[in-house]
Amino acid sequence: MKKLLYLAFALFVLQANAQDDIFVLPPSQSMSITGLGEGQDAAINPYSNEKSIAVVENNSKNEFVIRVQMDGKVVNKCTIKPKETKMIELEKGAELYLDSDKKAKARVSFKKAD
Repeated sequence: MKKLLYLAFALFVLQANAQDDIFVLPPSQSMSITGLGEGQDAAINPYSNEKSIAVVENNSKNEFVIRVQMDGKVVNKCTIKPKETKMIELEKGAELYLDSDKKAKARVSFKKAD
């Protein structure tokens, strides 16, 4: 019984630490993912105070655009094809957006830059 309780607790802790967020983008939608601040971000980047990496996975049949801005200026823009995964470097203070002309679904997670 103790082992079962320990296993359940371990699974809970692992799930609680997962930083994946899944987003459904309606057609003609631009969504702020991170970088605008508390209450305005769709996802929380736990490494926003330092250089980090956003892992963006396209889980849909349509492509969409990943856009990174610094101080209101676009510094990186790339298209992600269906079922593709891209790693995007984010400087401290960067804003990450997903732009889609068609319905799309994305999974976003963050990791510390090396």
